[in-house]
Amino acid sequence: MTEHRIEIDFQIDFSNGGGIQGQGFRLDIPDDDISDADAGALLVRELGLLMVGEVRIVSRRTIAEPHRRRVASTEPGETASRLVELSHVVRDGLVTYPGLPAPVITEHLTRAASRASYAPGTEFRIGRIEMVANTGTYVDAPSHRYPDGADLAALSIDRVADLPAVVVDVRGASTRAIGAETFLPYQVAGRAVLVLTGWSRHFGTPAYATGHPFLTRAAAEHLVGERAALVGIDSLNIDDIADGTRPVHSLLLGAGIPVCEHLTDLDRLPTTGARFSAAPVRVEGMDTFPVRAWARVEH
Repeated sequence: MTEHRIEIDFQIDFSNGGGIQGQGFRLDIPDDDISDADAGALLVRELGLLMVGEVRIVSRRTIAEPHRRRVASTEPGETASRLVELSHVVRDGLVTYPGLPAPVITEHLTRAASRASYAPGTEFRIGRIEMVANTGTYVDAPSHRYPDGADLAALSIDRVADLPAVVVDVRGASTRAIGAETFLPYQVAGRAVLVLTGWSRHFGTPAYATGHPFLTRAAAEHLVGERAALVGIDSLNIDDIADGTRPVHSLLLGAGIPVCEHLTDLDRLPTTGARFSAAPVRVEGMDTFPVRAWARVEH
């Protein structure tokens, strides 16, 4: 099979100001009829650029020549790893989302009351929690939006556990809206796409409820088209809460892509190389549930 490369002149503008340009840049391409839009996305990904606003291909020519990028081989062997906690602590009285009731944590059976049922010196406690499903860090299953979508019991474990992760860092962006262009540098197919906004620093305070970062409809369309496995964010909502149509939830959940909201400490993860898990309890007839979210990072 003949391999092709493309030689381009380009201009790239950044969403937070400034830009770069290049002439005669050669890029490996999958086939010789690639569009300018796809070539631009490939260029951004190849250069590893972040906060990209607009990509313009000024001129181009296709060359039939071998690709330059090759996959390096690695020796088999064990690697050390660490676990990173990515979920908030659920406490009695915690407000996760404005207007929703806080959890009430009590005891169903106290230690003192349990002593009558056991041998001397033996005691247990059984806790009780009353809460809405949208508490702490949680995962939305498709049925959260659509009545015929998979609920928590039907949600396949491989959609929420041991997923290769990619962390998209948008801290410092000049706008709250996170557009499709933000994701162009990243390979998202089959991955948990975790959007690091830094907004989790406000969790549990009034500031968390106003002015939060969110994804746009175009961003959701891109993630659906690229077949992301899961999308998470460390913000109040993955949608703009002023938009009652909730386009991001609608598109992602409609495509069977779970949503994980209210993550934290995403800045402790590398851009790639971690494996993400956020598995909710398998409750039949429920659509959302708190999770213990974490990532395994290989050293």
